Amino acid sequence: MAKQRHEEYQYLDLLKDILKNGTNKPVFNNPGVHIRSVFGRQFRFDLSKGFPLLTTKKVFLRGIIHELLWFLKGESNIKYLVDQDVHIWDEWAYKSYKVQSAKGKVKSLTHEEFIQKMKELPVNHPFVKKWGDLGNVYGVQWRRWKTSDGRVIDQLAWALDELKTTPFRKSIVVSAWNPEFIYEMAAPGKSMALPPCHTIYQLNTRKNRLSLQLYMRSADLFLGVPFNIASYALFTMMIAQIVGLKIGEFILTFGDVHIYSNHFNQVKEQLKRKPRPFPKMKINPKVKNIDDFKFEDFTLEGYDPYPPIKGEVTVVGGF
Repeated sequence: MAKQRHEEYQYLDLLKDILKNGTNKPVFNNPGVHIRSVFGRQFRFDLSKGFPLLTTKKVFLRGIIHELLWFLKGESNIKYLVDQDVHIWDEWAYKSYKVQSAKGKVKSLTHEEFIQKMKELPVNHPFVKKWGDLGNVYGVQWRRWKTSDGRVIDQLAWALDELKTTPFRKSIVVSAWNPEFIYEMAAPGKSMALPPCHTIYQLNTRKNRLSLQLYMRSADLFLGVPFNIASYALFTMMIAQIVGLKIGEFILTFGDVHIYSNHFNQVKEQLKRKPRPFPKMKINPKVKNIDDFKFEDFTLEGYDPYPPIKGEVTVVGGF
């Protein structure tokens, strides 16, 4: 019987595909770099066989878990992440402050000074509330979607209830793409800091196994996608535990998937590495409510990655 190919090769093969066949495109609001991209690709990971945390470079799992917990809180302010020393969203908050600083409307602060101030001040301080808020980002749309008639919808709570009561339905979908807060469609001053890259996910059950499919309209394959894979795989496992189902697949479907030009050398270095076995993720079985998860409820076992490969975040998007 032929040995099954390691699932991480899906990721490595797509890196090669983009380098070889991708189209070079400019980056909005950032003329210093460009992307090389393809359109329409898909990964599939069987979560019953291991946790898809990439092994060809070490991935920052602590940041992934805290970011996911932040989403689940329905929050839009980076204060929680900053307090946990997770800085993956700092650039977008500081970008807005820096623009106003250049206009002389606020005191000039370096990125480091800005984040240190954000950390030292209490969560209800006017500086934190104003400059730490990213608008109607993922967690807000998942948990506090505002309707035209004044209601607030918790999409995730609805999805969990559907899985518990009518798991066979084909309509268990959660969307983060809300045109009211995106680009020119938004009212002045209401646009999100970064329109959702992972825009919509659907939950599906077959033979008592839960699978989740995510659609990403835009995907930074080198830096962002390893986070997205691990985050939504973990999210799928958490949901399965909450609703009493076994774990199935995490399926990631891409729109525009790309590599930034300032990551080409790092990608070539990663492609020299051979995948190692995926680790196992253990979740505290006592947690039965999606809002009760804490960082300490997750234990990773058997992770043996290659060293990390650093790459600069390219801050794009917004309006």
